[in-house]
Amino acid sequence: MPCQKAPGQEGCQVRGQQVRPKMCSQVCAKELTFMKKAQPRSPKPDNRLATAGLRLQQTYAGLAERGEHLLGQLLKGEPPRQWTHYPEDDAIDATSSYQWFYHSHSPEDRPDAVEHGHVHLFVRRPLWGRRLYSRSERAFAELCGNPSASPATRHLLTIGFDAKGLPISLFTVNSWVTGDLMLGADLTLELLSSMKLATGHPEVDAVIESIAQLCEPELWEVMRRRDDALRPHQAANKLQDETLELLSEVRIDLDAKLCALMSD
Repeated sequence: MPCQKAPGQEGCQVRGQQVRPKMCSQVCAKELTFMKKAQPRSPKPDNRLATAGLRLQQTYAGLAERGEHLLGQLLKGEPPRQWTHYPEDDAIDATSSYQWFYHSHSPEDRPDAVEHGHVHLFVRRPLWGRRLYSRSERAFAELCGNPSASPATRHLLTIGFDAKGLPISLFTVNSWVTGDLMLGADLTLELLSSMKLATGHPEVDAVIESIAQLCEPELWEVMRRRDDALRPHQAANKLQDETLELLSEVRIDLDAKLCALMSD
């Protein structure tokens, strides 16, 4: 079945029903270097990065104490199946206008990938509808060939996860992959920075929010590389060019980030 995003949109299509390799049953706190070196300290109220780092640690520590995997409730105890949406109709925050879903590709589709699967993060029209006329958004639309489509969602970002449920990468994909469009780098980063999620999946929401706060330099870099990948392609339909799929990718080193925060 198709990956459903928003009503009336096309998403990436299911290309098989193979089961992904088994995930680790949980993320154990003792396996994470940044949790093993010292107990996290309470951050100063104005330290946004330290607050995000502490929240991330507490989320995984809580999962470990309960013997749960980050995606356990999302998958309802079943092995994940390639190309299937989790949850089926997306995790939607009706108040904030953000939504996401998790899925995994077949190894043949992304032979060089080391991830287990990834979260696609979207934002709906109320947060960007009036912003499309700004100078930066008009410039980005021109870079994209001034697409005439008017989808209900815009794709912000993809976060790759390993089998333990830890974020390992940030990447962007061309618009034909998700069936909607993208936003310019400035607006994308602003929406990620101010994002508050309440989709009914609190642990996944917490990880997505924390990564958006902790990885601001990587986010700027992945957006810069995305635009650099689009710029040389002059065809008006570049967003529908299926030879242009993965636009940019940046690896995440959580150990380095959190250890640096703890040493400050």
